Amino acid sequence: MDQINQILTDLSSLLWGWPMIILLLGTHLFLTIRLRFPQRHLWTAIRLSFRKDKDASGDVSQFGALATALAATIGTGNIIGVATAVALGGPGAVLWCWLTGLFGISTKYAEGLLAVKYRVKTEGGRTLGGPMYALERGLGWKWLAVLFALFTAIASFGIGNTVQANAIATLTYETYNISPYITGTLIMLLAGAVVLGGIKSIARVCTMLVPFMAVFYIIGCIVILFINGSYVWPAIKLICEAAFNPEAAGGGFVGSTVMMAARFGIARGLFSNESGMGSAPIVASAAQTRNPVRQALVSSSGTFWDTVVICALTGLVIVSSIIAYPDISYENGATLTKMAFSKIPYIGAPLLTFGLLTFAFSTILGWELYGERAVEYLDSRLRRPYRILYILILFVGAVMNLGIVWNLADCMNALMAIPNLISLLFLSGVIVHETRQYLWKDQLDKDMEI
Repeated sequence: MDQINQILTDLSSLLWGWPMIILLLGTHLFLTIRLRFPQRHLWTAIRLSFRKDKDASGDVSQFGALATALAATIGTGNIIGVATAVALGGPGAVLWCWLTGLFGISTKYAEGLLAVKYRVKTEGGRTLGGPMYALERGLGWKWLAVLFALFTAIASFGIGNTVQANAIATLTYETYNISPYITGTLIMLLAGAVVLGGIKSIARVCTMLVPFMAVFYIIGCIVILFINGSYVWPAIKLICEAAFNPEAAGGGFVGSTVMMAARFGIARGLFSNESGMGSAPIVASAAQTRNPVRQALVSSSGTFWDTVVICALTGLVIVSSIIAYPDISYENGATLTKMAFSKIPYIGAPLLTFGLLTFAFSTILGWELYGERAVEYLDSRLRRPYRILYILILFVGAVMNLGIVWNLADCMNALMAIPNLISLLFLSGVIVHETRQYLWKDQLDKDMEI
């Protein structure tokens, strides 16, 4: 197992080296420029997310699709993941994480557009889509579509399943001394009750859960920043300086490099908002929307909420706490996170516990849908067995050591991103055409041409 873990560690380092950083950020920047900075339309995107296209084809509302995507992305990556990036890459990793989200809005927009553009209807009337359909129907690259679906199915058991179940079990054991076996059983039962109901059941639960948990967590971060008030501006300066000169952070971060800050910041940024990974478009394709651009805008707002807001707040909380309490340990993300939230009198620990529990559970729901749709693309007969296996593996994740799984998740994230980014680059002409037709010509209310 140690040898396998070392192989995965080496593979993760290779996949998340400069080539991936250049491909990911390059795609973000390329699409931002070619699409004339879709970030400008953020308010329109937010406004559309709360509207319903009842007569449009699709399985769930636009907000339901957005909430399900956010459920999958707003997870431990927003709390522990950001703190881990700081622990490994220094405070500068926060800026790289934030930039990944800011420019990733364009990529998330493009992904959502292609998902609706190339979606299909099953004989039973269900709507299916995502990068695998864009690769097959848009580019004719069935082999690459199959690879993407395979990587997604494998990744769902890591990033979406065992990692999240283990985070919940570890937290409940350390906080309330509840056995991981009991926690694992409860997670299986709760997730199973939702997952077996299909996409509409998942979307319904996520629509109720996501806004509540996000607002609750944001308020907690604001309280901590208020307590650390005199250290907030120094934290912002340190984050910006350390992104390009990591040793400016001093202390336990001496020896960090720009590459380390960029690598861990971008990797955790992708882990958090999934822009470029190709997961969110799978649920975006099921949205009730009259044309691809409307849902593309709604999808892009998810990256704003996830990274530009929530991850930025988490980063500021962590770095301002490091400055305020220089004697704390920088060993790992969990230590940094617990330390920061413990500064809220009485409710700090419960707030962190509630945030991690709800974030992790919602991620379990969202990623089940991603994995199920990927498996269905490979062979529709595997849908039901996949659901059952996904639910059972939650128990395994709750009770096992996950060092090897984290490395596997990082590898699968990168392997998913590569074919998805290729489809975005090669189909960028289609994306521009659709954007011109509906957005630039101010025809967002126009129905999609078949």
